[in-house]
Amino acid sequence: MQQEATNGLVIRRSSHTVDEVVQSLQAMLVAKSIHLFALIDHSGEAVKAGLTMRPTKLFIFGDPKAGTPLMLASITSAIDLPLKILVWEDEQGATQLAYNDPAYLAARHHIPENLLANISGIAKIVEKLL
Repeated sequence: MQQEATNGLVIRRSSHTVDEVVQSLQAMLVAKSIHLFALIDHSGEAVKAGLTMRPTKLFIFGDPKAGTPLMLASITSAIDLPLKILVWEDEQGATQLAYNDPAYLAARHHIPENLLANISGIAKIVEKLL
């Protein structure tokens, strides 16, 4: 079930643990030949700083062949690209996933409708992680 999009974010609940989602998403990106630019372990970095944080990880990924045309059409889209998926454990111990709604990004950056398909696949990726 999709939660209401807030400020352009789509938030979905997964029935898997954060670690399971991380492993599945990494495997999915490899299988689809999608480049993983970075995996930021916010909670791991918090521990290094002597702080406590529930598991929280940010994937930054994409395909320059898909993203570059968006940036050429609207350079400000580069602030939101590559695509991102945030995976975290909420206060109840459930795993949540968040990503920028492609329609929101298109409106925010005045991306032509014919290029929206270049980033719309993120919803299908997240759906497979639920």
